[in-house]
Amino acid sequence: MINRGDVFTIHKLWNQGFTKRQIARKLQLDRGTVTNYLANPAPATQKRRVKQSKLDPYRSMVEEMIEQCQTVKAPVVLQRLIEKGFDGEITIIRNLLRKLRGQMANREPFMRFETEPGEQIQIDWGHFGSLSYGSTRRKLYALAVLEGHSRMLYVHFSHSQQQSSLHQGLLDAFNYFGGLPKEIVVDNMLTAVTERVGAVIRYNDAFLDFLRCFSITPRACTVRAPYEKGKVENAIKYIRQNFWPLREFANLTDVQNQVQHWLGSIANVRKHHSTGEEPVERLTGLQSLPEVLPDCRHSCSLLVHKDFGVRFDANVYTVPPWAIGKHITLKTDNQKISIYYKEKLIACHNRCWDRKQRIELPIHLEQVKKIKKKLLQDRQVLVFLSLGEIALLFLEKITDSSMPIRKNIAGLLKLQDEYGESSLLYAMKKAMEKKLYDADYVRNILYQEMTPVNQHLPVRLKQEDLNEIRLTTPPLAEYDAIAVKRRNHHAK
Repeated sequence: MINRGDVFTIHKLWNQGFTKRQIARKLQLDRGTVTNYLANPAPATQKRRVKQSKLDPYRSMVEEMIEQCQTVKAPVVLQRLIEKGFDGEITIIRNLLRKLRGQMANREPFMRFETEPGEQIQIDWGHFGSLSYGSTRRKLYALAVLEGHSRMLYVHFSHSQQQSSLHQGLLDAFNYFGGLPKEIVVDNMLTAVTERVGAVIRYNDAFLDFLRCFSITPRACTVRAPYEKGKVENAIKYIRQNFWPLREFANLTDVQNQVQHWLGSIANVRKHHSTGEEPVERLTGLQSLPEVLPDCRHSCSLLVHKDFGVRFDANVYTVPPWAIGKHITLKTDNQKISIYYKEKLIACHNRCWDRKQRIELPIHLEQVKKIKKKLLQDRQVLVFLSLGEIALLFLEKITDSSMPIRKNIAGLLKLQDEYGESSLLYAMKKAMEKKLYDADYVRNILYQEMTPVNQHLPVRLKQEDLNEIRLTTPPLAEYDAIAVKRRNHHAK
């Protein structure tokens, strides 16, 4: 059989006066073929004869077996068919089983359900490629949060799917909706479900702690049953088809700003194809938010290194130099890095998504220049700075006054041995109020107002360099944490 283009050309040449022989030679066809298509341009096509299979007489039996046991294996079916006289191979049985199971899976029904206003939200993650920051590429994820009754949608973009990102996305969604649902439907993501054995579900402890603040009940979908949260599955598709195409993004903040505008101008003000109403007009029945909201930022404890910086996410963020050698708490979201020492904020940076960068604040550099970088390599100076912010200010004043730095530091540390840390800090603060920046002045204040806490000075060793060994002041909270951990371990 020739194609329809050749049939058209045959009739065109015939109408132009070409003979059948000429047409056949020009199109490299048989003259009989040209004659046939001139007489009948659309000949009836012959249906291809279906090849018979040895398994055809037994097909109904195989279907009955699958009805009785959906997971029945090909060797078992072969055994039963041999008893009935089948003499074929197992391959055609496997092919038929695969075909029949696919047809039956497609026929599996599921019930569509609607929830009451404010009853339920459904959540799901979607992967949306990556963003470039200098030489670094970071994966981009979207957390879709959908209120079931109204179809009101919120989208939170992030570069990770870790616990804090899930919590922050949900908190932003609650604020965007202006209220809380009674129930949240999740799939079996590890940040929500840690273990599942049949109907027994163990939820993630951190996820439960987060939901407890809002009195929300979690509900996990059945494994491999995406239709149980079909509304949010469709929302992910809608984001891919309606928001994502033909857009360019500078960074994560730009993505979030653009999706916020899209939600307010398109997604939540359109007439939804299922409800026939605008989601923003249909959203009702939510519970009110609590007055105090949880802190969902990612948190970790880090050591301040000698370059007065902490290492986080392949970057270095600076802190005041007096924090060198101390353990600080770093809290971060998608925009800011906040650094705390004993619950006091000591530094705040814009988060950098590139890698191998050093992010500095000018005030930290000025403090280091005053102290001089060489001094920061001195062990005695590091021990003195571990006393805190008052020690840093006193050291700056000593430097500005051109006083001998190492001599004064050594004298102040000896006073710490005699009178204790709190007394030394009090005396230094009082000396700065009187603009007296010298270890001797501090000694006079302590002599007049304090009683030495150590009646016996440390034993002096023959090797003088051993007498100069000092340790930074450790944070006692870390020892408390270790004691509590051991107590809980023994209690178990």
